[in-house]
Amino acid sequence: MAAYVLSAGRATPKKTALTIMGDVPEHWTYARLTAAVLGTATGLLAAGLSPGERLMLRLGNTADFPITYLGAIAAGIVPVPTAAGLTTGEVTKLAMQCAPAAIAAAPDVALPEGPWPQLDLARLRGFHTLAPHEPDMGDPNRPAYIVFTSGTSGRPRGVVHAHRAIWARRMMWDGWYGLTTDDRLMHAGAFNWTYTLGTGLMDPWAIGATALIPQAGTAPADLPALMAEHACTIFAAAPGVYRQLLRQSFPPIPALRHGLSAGEKLSEGLRDAWQRRTSTDIHEAFGMSECSTFLSGSPAHPAPTGTLGHPQPGRDITIKDGVLGIHHSDPGLMLGYLDDPAGTQARFDGDYFMTGDLVEPEGDALRYIGRADDMMNAGGFRVSPLEVEAALTLHPSVSEAAATQVQLDADTTLIAAFYTGDATAEDTLKAHCAKHLASFKRPHAIIRLDTLPRGANNKLLRRSLRDDWEKNHGQT
Repeated sequence: MAAYVLSAGRATPKKTALTIMGDVPEHWTYARLTAAVLGTATGLLAAGLSPGERLMLRLGNTADFPITYLGAIAAGIVPVPTAAGLTTGEVTKLAMQCAPAAIAAAPDVALPEGPWPQLDLARLRGFHTLAPHEPDMGDPNRPAYIVFTSGTSGRPRGVVHAHRAIWARRMMWDGWYGLTTDDRLMHAGAFNWTYTLGTGLMDPWAIGATALIPQAGTAPADLPALMAEHACTIFAAAPGVYRQLLRQSFPPIPALRHGLSAGEKLSEGLRDAWQRRTSTDIHEAFGMSECSTFLSGSPAHPAPTGTLGHPQPGRDITIKDGVLGIHHSDPGLMLGYLDDPAGTQARFDGDYFMTGDLVEPEGDALRYIGRADDMMNAGGFRVSPLEVEAALTLHPSVSEAAATQVQLDADTTLIAAFYTGDATAEDTLKAHCAKHLASFKRPHAIIRLDTLPRGANNKLLRRSLRDDWEKNHGQT
């Protein structure tokens, strides 16, 4: 995997592989990046780690994260990237699951409690100048890295991916990004987010393009100016970032060709507003921790309005009882859940891994209905939380919204909606919903929150909203 990601850059060693944008931009050429990655591989092996062992990454929003990640993979060591914002208690639970041989530790990131040796940031950076260790070439089906699910089911699960997973990402170049070697792809997320790691770094590097990442602490309001200054051609972010940008004025971005969105469902209103402001489209993609993004719109094949898009060329999908599945042969599909073969097998129906996501065909595209376990029941009618959320976010006071079914008492459930944004009378928002939703879809309670709960992968945690509401309001 590491050899594949670095191979295109070997032909253009002086080209900029990465620019960290800020008051004083930091530039990494492909030669410098490759040397740092392969030196890190040498250093990790010299530090006593062995191929097949695991290295948990507790690093901040700096270039150290992808360099250590790729360096571990080059050495045959299995990195376990984790979100910097996790608490000591949360990351200790993950470490107990994956049993790392060591922790790559930044001074400002919470570390797990336990007996695991630590490699501090100064030592990791010292590895960059060591003699290169050429990538450990072996079975492409052996474990390459482990990520954790967002914990929407209550407990994060380790997901083991193979080296071959990087091949699946090649299907996104045309099937989602429209990516070329001349692109300058800017991702708004932190280095240590898996969406940034894949879309923002690994993919541009694998094709020989330039990755642009804002330095830690950059405010969303500053992103458009950075896009213009650094001639960004493709911009990638989660829908929430687009929503924040559109609340502000910003300069023209003449090099921009289009935007990319993933992480949660993009509303049509947000897409339309971006198109009006920038005269460019946003192309959305659907994926999950267990499989790389495999449904998307693209510049060559835009998604019809209201759909997720199309299966990318080379993907084999199915729909069974409304639930989306992908064939076990897909290179982007996980090897399995960590130490849980029974749990892995339970997700399969024959040759297909069933995602748990409900979709409907619309021509050659798919319309997303929602997670099967998020669907709500209103008087016998199935209601997708996405419908309620989309209606609420049409109101100018609402920045983000989430809807879930809550238990009022032993015999009564109702739809509750939660939002962030300007405080607005509940009756006003209910009247707004009445204009956009059938009566059985309308929320009975609408509650303002300062933030909506999200997991480590930035996924909305509707279960957490439901549990908190029932704890405070339910009578069961």
